[in-house]
Amino acid sequence: MISLLVLSFFIAAVAVLVFMRRARRHARRYAADMPQRFHKGHVPRLGGAGIFMGMGAAWLVAGWSGDPFNLGWSAKSSAVMLLCLAPAVLGGITEDVTQRVPVRYRLGLTLGSALLLCWLLKLGVYSTGIGMVDKGMSLVPYGAMLLAVVAMGGLPHAFNIIDGYNGLAATVAVLVCVAICHVALQVGDRQLAAMMVCLIGATLGFLMWNYPSGKIFAGDGGAYVWGLVIAVACVTLVQRHPLVSPWFPMLLLIYPVWETLFSIYRKVARGQSPGTADALHFHQLIFRRIVRVAFSDDEARQLLARNNRTSPYLWMFAAMSIVPAVLFWNNTLLLMIFCGVFVATYVTAYLMIVRFKVPRWLRP
Repeated sequence: MISLLVLSFFIAAVAVLVFMRRARRHARRYAADMPQRFHKGHVPRLGGAGIFMGMGAAWLVAGWSGDPFNLGWSAKSSAVMLLCLAPAVLGGITEDVTQRVPVRYRLGLTLGSALLLCWLLKLGVYSTGIGMVDKGMSLVPYGAMLLAVVAMGGLPHAFNIIDGYNGLAATVAVLVCVAICHVALQVGDRQLAAMMVCLIGATLGFLMWNYPSGKIFAGDGGAYVWGLVIAVACVTLVQRHPLVSPWFPMLLLIYPVWETLFSIYRKVARGQSPGTADALHFHQLIFRRIVRVAFSDDEARQLLARNNRTSPYLWMFAAMSIVPAVLFWNNTLLLMIFCGVFVATYVTAYLMIVRFKVPRWLRP
């Protein structure tokens, strides 16, 4: 599998470099007054296209010429998955280039890709670990598939929400993929592990240009690749292997998922549309109220330094859920408890930052 990692890394790194050099004029369409903008200059947002190319090429090679990696994964299966992912990813890339694709259309495209994946791969959430919910779903025709479609169609937007600073969402995606890869190998699923390895390699190829230099962003396209592929892997892992708790993916992804749910609640409570962009996400509060101003005569350098200092806070925060998810991947009760602990910690930390009651040891 190391060869797949290297291949996806190399192809993604080269593709991202080409986009970084050739797509600067499209970056000018990203308005300077956007609330989620925390950088100076015009930075291309086509890193997701490079990630998709690197991962896709490695997927096709993995099944090429009679299963050379002993994965039981044909090139035809890889091609079908890539075609199913294409509508959502291309919609995200179009938004990155034009800034003219409304949120409802992009949500429709991610749900459409999720529906295609669930229909063709026969995926569904058949167990939630909660008896009453599972009984209710069994009475609804296609209930398991519909739940999977909603989960898989929503996760790309959750990754898009946390994609606010250099290396933040990309590193979280790598950590999540490593965790899935570990559990997949624990249950003997080399195919899923290889799928994650290819995404890890492609994301690292993008990160080489994104962190800490911030020369290119993943954009909506990158978030949709991470969200959809990780969602497919999680649903498939739990469906194929009953030993894996259905709460393993929930705890593993609780940071982007809860950030999204809390943001929706916060906006609705203020009378705003959930699709309205703002600058009150958890990572944005950390940037403004915890990360100190870097001393520099150049405003762009100062902003870049603060941008880069913000991501490690969130990497550690995400690790609070990823580490216990890996340690207790087959223990539903403990996973549920850790989900509750994470939610309580998030809300407490959010309120502390809003009320300017951050402990001194958190201020570097």
